[in-house]
Amino acid sequence: MRVKCVLCDVIENINDYSPLAKKLRNRPIHTYMCQTCYDRIETRTNERKETGSFRQYSDDKEKDEWVF
Repeated sequence: MRVKCVLCDVIENINDYSPLAKKLRNRPIHTYMCQTCYDRIETRTNERKETGSFRQYSDDKEKDEWVF
């Protein structure tokens, strides 16, 4: 399967039967990012986390009394 990186537009081939290929075929909302772009974003995120000004927002879900 040919896939294109969202950030750098590099076209790569992945195995047609891999879980990633299945995810990309069945759920069009998911996008592909090459390993170099993924590593670049990961290092930049870790640098921001180390500064202390990085805030990760999460949903504060209230507990439902009917769900056990």
